[in-house]
Amino acid sequence: QVQLVESGGGLVQAGGSLRLSCTGSGSTFRDYSMGWFRQTPGKEREFVATSFRSTHTYYADSVKGRFSISRGSDKNTVYLQMDTLKPEDTAVYYCAAGRPVLSSIRDPDLYLHWGQGTQVTVSS
Repeated sequence: QVQLVESGGGLVQAGGSLRLSCTGSGSTFRDYSMGWFRQTPGKEREFVATSFRSTHTYYADSVKGRFSISRGSDKNTVYLQMDTLKPEDTAVYYCAAGRPVLSSIRDPDLYLHWGQGTQVTVSS
């Protein structure tokens, strides 16, 4: 059974940093894209960043230059380093794994596996 387990959320002041981690088990994730989405109440799940098949990385415009996604050496873990956080980054952050084609990496429906979510709150 595939599982994704996240950690690292919390409360931080604007301008601060947090690092999220997500470890996958039950499969080999080397050929998967592993990424992060976020969601606030009443809104759809929003693409944040993805590591496409352990090769290239892609970011939402809203986080480009502030967030950095990386994979562990075994490719089963994905990290999201979040710097210069803003109050609008407040959301539940979800780790996801799947095999979307490159043109669809921002579509949450194409990710097969999801973590339980971790709350990130940025105070002003």
